[in-house]
Amino acid sequence: MGNCELQAAECGLRIVPGTTDGHSSPTAKSRKPIAHSTQRNTDLQTATLTQERLAELIDQFAQARIAVLGDFFLDKYMDVDPALEEISVETGKPAHQVSGVRCSPGAAGTVVCNLAALGAGQLHAIGIIGDDGEGYDLCKALHRLGCGTERLHISDERATPTYRKPRDVNVPGLSGEHSRYDTKNRATTPAHLEDIVVAALDELLPDVHAVAVMDQIEQPDCGVVTQRTRKILADRAREHNKVVFFADSRRRIKEFKRLIIKPNQFETVGVDDPQPGAQVDLAELQSAGMTLRKKNEAPVIITCGELGMVVSDPDWLRVPGIRIAGEIDPTGAGDSVTAGTVLALCAGATLPEAAVVGNLVASITVQQLATTGVARPEQLAGQLEQYG
Repeated sequence: MGNCELQAAECGLRIVPGTTDGHSSPTAKSRKPIAHSTQRNTDLQTATLTQERLAELIDQFAQARIAVLGDFFLDKYMDVDPALEEISVETGKPAHQVSGVRCSPGAAGTVVCNLAALGAGQLHAIGIIGDDGEGYDLCKALHRLGCGTERLHISDERATPTYRKPRDVNVPGLSGEHSRYDTKNRATTPAHLEDIVVAALDELLPDVHAVAVMDQIEQPDCGVVTQRTRKILADRAREHNKVVFFADSRRRIKEFKRLIIKPNQFETVGVDDPQPGAQVDLAELQSAGMTLRKKNEAPVIITCGELGMVVSDPDWLRVPGIRIAGEIDPTGAGDSVTAGTVLALCAGATLPEAAVVGNLVASITVQQLATTGVARPEQLAGQLEQYG
């Protein structure tokens, strides 16, 4: 399995071989804890979602008020035209000419992009960005999506994390992409900036239905979601049991507690360097998942390659992958799953139903090449026909 296929499969998508090409509703007064089964069953039943139920959930999307907390990146796509290439007078090396620039919110911002496209009612960004041009472009892009940035703190101590993505303007698809250039903060996040993030969270908690946490920075304690922040999030999740708390992490998913978490199958069983095409035995996965569920004190959604997903609550159920034919771009696919799942939970979906919606969203976004893809509500019903 190629790298793109592996990443997409980890979001619950199945690539067709041989191709080239319950939480309460937002208006409820309280949210009861999800009943959880501790019985292991390696012959898992399949989660279901009807077209009628999907329509009911979509009707509630506009009522949701969601805070997205974490590492907001700027995705900066640069179209390079080889026909305009010049030779540098100073170095004698090629000077590649950029004929167009497209900016989009990335990482936590990708979650916002999809929540906005799906029609979420209110969106709030919580994080830290730099006092720089990339931060200006990021805020501008978030404003266009209708996302509040009052709690996206600007600091001259940090740089705005940025993925610079040059690509050949004449070559379609992923084959036209050049090497990427990343800007990340690699110094420990100061305590006073952590305080600002926590204060912003506390200010919003009485008025939101969900908090989606995106921990993108791989270096420990160098991003918005530090060890201290995770502990405070666990405390707030216990104190605010009417709010959906959901976390995804590039490196430290097992370090969260009391939040719904989305590990992949290898993280669940403790495999750090899986081989392409590898799968974890379902019995081993469920056993490790039950241990993780108990430790986390909150539900888990496990992505399982081409098998799709496994969810822990209210019973252990399988969410099959969605078949996709043709070339894909897995950029932001996991963030798309997060957006669809969180929004569906806010709309009153059970955890299995929400995971199905997350899969539907990701199966749409990965088919949009060389851009940060999004899905829209009117696309979900057609994609549901491919489910299972």
